[in-house]
Amino acid sequence: EVRLVESGGGLVQPGGSLRLSCAASGFAFSLRAMTWVRQAPGKGLEWISEITSRGSSTTYADSVKGRFTVSRDNAKNTLYLQMNSLKPEDTALYYCAPKGNNPTGQGTQVTVSS
Repeated sequence: EVRLVESGGGLVQPGGSLRLSCAASGFAFSLRAMTWVRQAPGKGLEWISEITSRGSSTTYADSVKGRFTVSRDNAKNTLYLQMNSLKPEDTALYYCAPKGNNPTGQGTQVTVSS
């Protein structure tokens, strides 16, 4: 059974930083490209980042490019998202998922507010 547990969210002021983690189990994590997606209040899912299975290549949505960095530790079956220069519009529930899959975890809430 695929299990994804996101953590690391919280309340942060504009301009602040957070590091999200996603602990994965139940599938061959090291063989799968992984994505981060988010859902803002009242909106649909927004893809924000992807990383290849070995971490050699990353891509980002324009809305987060230059501010967010995705990484992974295949030895720990864990995906990360370093978020810097946070903006109020980054407020959302953040999920991780294998590429091509819908998110199945509970997500982690990020709120950017002064």
